[in-house]
Amino acid sequence: MKKLILASVALAFASGTALAQDVVRIGTEGAYPPYNFINDQNELDGFEREFGDALCERAELNCEWVLNDWDTIIPNLVGGNYDAIMAGMSITEARKQVIGFSQNYMPPDLSAYMAPVGADESVRDGVVVVQSNTMQASYVAETDATLVEFPTPDETIAAVRSGEADAVMADKDFLVQYVEQGDFEFVGEDIQLGEGLGIGLRQSDEELRDTFNAAIDEMKADGSLNELITKWFGADAPTF
Repeated sequence: MKKLILASVALAFASGTALAQDVVRIGTEGAYPPYNFINDQNELDGFEREFGDALCERAELNCEWVLNDWDTIIPNLVGGNYDAIMAGMSITEARKQVIGFSQNYMPPDLSAYMAPVGADESVRDGVVVVQSNTMQASYVAETDATLVEFPTPDETIAAVRSGEADAVMADKDFLVQYVEQGDFEFVGEDIQLGEGLGIGLRQSDEELRDTFNAAIDEMKADGSLNELITKWFGADAPTF
């Protein structure tokens, strides 16, 4: 079994293709449960940590996890701080102009608006907060709402909780935890955006993309990917 390492920061830049290196470094945010988060033991956890570890083992890659803020996660991939992104990142046409993607490892999921209990659907046209540089930010920008962006998902929740904003829009799977606590509720219909989650890669790293794609194909074929999706997102989650 290949060794799997967790790093808190990327310390080195590299040249050449990712597979020419001893380690394939995977950038993630560590702040978007259940996709990726830091657990009570101060370790990276979540669906993508477990999926990524399994993927690297199948592909016989020596992988290292690197924590990086969401706002700079694509620039630091392009700049060489790591070789791949697994951070709840949906495949979109806009992102394809800058980076490449593997095939999707999670089907397109739903986005939703969330507001304090008792709010009506009009809050969707009020002050709506989103995490910056997301599909939801692009979507809300095209509506009649006043868009406010924050660097982290926690800040978006805090803005609605404090009354600074009327509603937040994000991946529904992320918002469920707050609705279940009883202070918030979903408002209006869910919205499907993007092409599903993919591994972000430099456009030149075709060999690494093909390696990841082959391992994802195996996990889809034997059902192990669906098992992970169901484990982290529930029996009703979209699967392959």
